[in-house]
Amino acid sequence: MTASRDAFILANTALTAPPHVPEICLHLADEAHDLWRRTEEELAAIGLPPPFWAFAWAGGQGLARYVLDHPGTVSGKNVLDFASGSGLVAIAAAKAGAAKILAADIDPFCEAAIRLNAAQNGVAADFSDEDWIGRDGGWDVVLAGDVFYDKPFAERLLPWFSALHARGAEILIGDPGRAYLPKTGLEKLAVYEVPVTRALEDAEVKRTTVWRFG
Repeated sequence: MTASRDAFILANTALTAPPHVPEICLHLADEAHDLWRRTEEELAAIGLPPPFWAFAWAGGQGLARYVLDHPGTVSGKNVLDFASGSGLVAIAAAKAGAAKILAADIDPFCEAAIRLNAAQNGVAADFSDEDWIGRDGGWDVVLAGDVFYDKPFAERLLPWFSALHARGAEILIGDPGRAYLPKTGLEKLAVYEVPVTRALEDAEVKRTTVWRFG
């Protein structure tokens, strides 16, 4: 299974530097509509969920940019990159000097994508496909890009983030205006204009904010 996932990723992506994070090179889909359509119509037999890992989403790009520009945020710290996808933010944290990184995503395809992408950038990160919501791995910093797109998911995240914040974890969120971002309890750290794939976002640029939770 690992070999087939690696082969699928290598066959359906191209090495690309996300426009807002040119220091990092990822295996990304170069034709969003084609890969998405093939996933839905042809690839159920190999168990491929929608390939969120194949795109550099705006929230992740903004959060990765912030981490690279402010390495003290993660340097020497135990970091969770939650809903890691391609591993973009985890890779940025590694480049910024994080001592320990867990890239977590419930899509098992992300293990292959993150491993390939991390190797391409000369870094490493541990991976977990477990659901970590409600659990505490002792992280100093939790990084979360593009996580407030779904109401039930957001409702699970908020008490978890609150509990982690209450015991001292720093939680940074990259968000391009998703519908279920909390309206209160956030501190604005940075705003970026992030180029994105029009096929996915119905826009060419998304104004993306990095927030500190709590």
